[in-house]
Parts: sequence; structure tokens; C-alpha cells
Amino acid sequence: MGIGERDLMGGFAKGLKVLEAFGVDRQRLSISEAADLSGLDRATTRRCLLTLAELGYADYDGKFFSLTSKILRIGHAWLSATPLPVLLQPHLDELSERLGHSASASILDNTEIVYIARAAQKRVMSINLMPGSRLQAYSASMGRVLLAALSDAEVDAILAASQLKAHTLRTLTDPRLLKEEIVKVRQQGYAVIDQELEIGLCSIAVPISNDRGRVVAAINVGAPAAILPAAELPSHCLPALREMQARLKPLLP
Repeated sequence: MGIGERDLMGGFAKGLKVLEAFGVDRQRLSISEAADLSGLDRATTRRCLLTLAELGYADYDGKFFSLTSKILRIGHAWLSATPLPVLLQPHLDELSERLGHSASASILDNTEIVYIARAAQKRVMSINLMPGSRLQAYSASMGRVLLAALSDAEVDAILAASQLKAHTLRTLTDPRLLKEEIVKVRQQGYAVIDQELEIGLCSIAVPISNDRGRVVAAINVGAPAAILPAAELPSHCLPALREMQARLKPLLP
């Protein structure tokens, strides 16, 4: 059923746009910066930010705004109501222990993947990944297997909406090459990333499907390239990942 404009709350929608302006590399924003990122005018952005600060969702030092831990209540409500994180966590713990490397699960949200569960071994990335963390789908192993589950038209739309920037010299940013890689991932059933997100980090991911064949999430294993090079990831990790795929299939909604 469609929703008419009369049923929408414009102010609430604008507040959410301002919230989405914050990110891992945008933890402190001025009013002007938040306005540019959200696409709203400065006056509207100012009111949204001051409202967040008044309600305790943001701190304001007179120039910059930053989100507070209270904002976690919003994400926690989704995580608590969704069975996937609870269902996947013990399997990720087992996978991580078995392989000796960090294991994660994520879902696709527009152009990004969202981490919903994680079992960390030695930290191998400069950013601290945890449930709720986001990465651009095009350059992440889990992102590529999730994109591979979509139609070509959907992949084209997501890549067109993505900011295709190079995280390292190895990052694929050419849409044509990315689409070729996604086709390859679709055919082989897994994705390998060789230091495209961060130098020194390799990862391998597979999709997780339910009994009806619908891909509902992705899981991956990340390892230091100096210890486990990308070329060795399939032979070292794929059997355990395939085993987990089969085990989870009848359990997923």
C-alpha cells in the first residue's frame, strides 16, 4: 500500500537525514558540514542538531556536534527484534575459533553493508568493526556476495549511487571491472578481497541463504595478508564456510 504525502512527517525525515550525515570518518560535524552532507539548508540542519542535543542524542561544544551513546538505543531496538544476530553469533564464534581469524556477518542496506554480528580474534583493521558498523558494499567481500545475489539492474543502480573511491591502490573503482568481479562472485559462490579495504587485510565471504533460496546475509573471515594471503583463503577457509552455509540454511527465516 502506497503512503501519501499527507501521512509523512517532513521534520522527522529531515532529522533522520541529519543523523545519517554522521559516520566513522564524520564523528564531529559543524552545522555547515552536516547541512552539506544531508542536503538540507543550514537553518533546518541547525534546528535538527539542537533538538538532538536537547534530547541527549548529541553533544554540542559550541561549534561541533557529535552523537552520544544514547543513539545506540535506536539501533539496539532493531538488533533486539531481529533473530539473525542472535542466531548467527554462536556460529561465528565457532568459525572464528576453528580458523583462528575474525569472522563477521552483515546485511545489505542500499550501498552499504551493516555488520550485525562479529567474532573478533586479533584486530587486523585500523577501524574497530562491531555490530552496527558500516562499509561500502562495492569494496567489501561481504558486500560483493550480497550484490551478486541481486539482478544486474539492481547492481547497476547501487554502483551508480555509490561513491567509488580507492581505499588503497588495490581497490577496484571502475564500474565495469566491479560488475565483472560481481559476475565472477555470482558464478563461484564466494568473494575474496585482497587488501582493497586496507593494506594488510584480506577476507573471504559467502552468502547465507534460507530454505527458499533467498540470500538473507553474508559471512566472512578476515585475516592479515602476511599470515594468510588472499590466494590461500579459499583452500584454508572455504570448507568451513561451506559447512556453515549448509548448517544455517534450514534455520534462517
